[in-house]
Amino acid sequence: MGFSIALIVFSLLLMLLVLMHKGKGGGLSDMFGGGMQSSVGGSSVAERNLDRITVVIGLLWFACIVVVGLLMKFDS
Repeated sequence: MGFSIALIVFSLLLMLLVLMHKGKGGGLSDMFGGGMQSSVGGSSVAERNLDRITVVIGLLWFACIVVVGLLMKFDS
């Protein structure tokens, strides 16, 4: 039960973090005005930290998927 709740929380966090990323161009973000802004200085510290946090949450999400799958397999 606890891992299922953690999976829901990590899924919501991952969706939020992915939506917070700045569009790199060539995708759907250009349709909504994301391509109008140009980044002159490259990646800022905040963007790199957002990338790192997204990767960590993604790995935790994957680990929860594996644990829930194993619990479902060995529970029956």
